[in-house]
Amino acid sequence: MDKEEYKEDKKYDKHDKHDKHHDYDKHDDKHHDKHCKCDKHDKDCKCHDDKKLEESLEKIKKLEEEILKAKADNINYRKRKDEEVSKMLEFANEDLVKDILPSIDNFERAINLDDENLDDELSKFLTGFKMIYCHLVEVLEKYDVMAIDDKGKEFDPKFHQAVLTEKVEGMKPGMVIDVMQKGYMLKDKVIRPAMVKVSE
Repeated sequence: MDKEEYKEDKKYDKHDKHDKHHDYDKHDDKHHDKHCKCDKHDKDCKCHDDKKLEESLEKIKKLEEEILKAKADNINYRKRKDEEVSKMLEFANEDLVKDILPSIDNFERAINLDDENLDDELSKFLTGFKMIYCHLVEVLEKYDVMAIDDKGKEFDPKFHQAVLTEKVEGMKPGMVIDVMQKGYMLKDKVIRPAMVKVSE
């Protein structure tokens, strides 16, 4: 090979290296374009920082939503607990009243033994019973305990318990004929249904 041919070969070799380097740059540009829309040579490119900022803002937004949800759940829980406590306090005397009611029944039975003659020994004896009975009824009314008014009304399973039935001439079926045992309500709650006789 003479000197001219050798120089020519070197010349082509340099071109080849330059082309390879040029191809690498193109590949690098494509690789850069996949991840960033900015110019590869832009020194102020902040795409990656923007992406991190966006992700951070999204996380903050989710955390804020979770905090608001937790706060709402806590408020609802406290409301439910307050309602439960209020309900418990409202009917805290229910068991006590139920225990007193049989004594009221006994006083009423004793008082009903009295006849129209108020000067006999029985009437004098029952005077004390009547006074105690009236005082107990006043105390119960003070705490919103009321007897259910039943006689002559239509039978209602919410307030009544039918223990006897009887066919009565001129009375339509399902009416309360007589009250065998009084029913009572504490505020708006039936704590003891009335035992009644119902028309057929």
